[in-house]
Amino acid sequence: QVQLVESGGGLVQAGGSLRLSCAASGRTLDNYRIGWFRQAPGKEREDVGSIRWNSGSTYYADSVRGRFTISGDSAKNTVYLQMNSLKPDDAAVYYCAGRLTYDSKYNYWGQGTQVTVSS
Repeated sequence: QVQLVESGGGLVQAGGSLRLSCAASGRTLDNYRIGWFRQAPGKEREDVGSIRWNSGSTYYADSVRGRFTISGDSAKNTVYLQMNSLKPDDAAVYYCAGRLTYDSKYNYWGQGTQVTVSS
């Protein structure tokens, strides 16, 4: 079982950047896929993107592709979400989640971190 803790959220001006971290504990992330999700008030949760830990392969939603980058640091057992060219529409609570690569459902979730983008 893995525990996930997000950090790095905050207030940023439109056009600015933030880097979110998702620190994992309890086990290594071998054979896991780690996803980033976000939810704004009154909106459904949105899949932002994910990384397959072992291969480093990534997936991004159309809404963030080219602006956001997901990466991993095996020494720190941590996944990062680098967010550039932020827009007011990117404001949300951001969550990281984990699942074994053969699972269809994300079973492990962090507590979330707030990102606010001022226009």
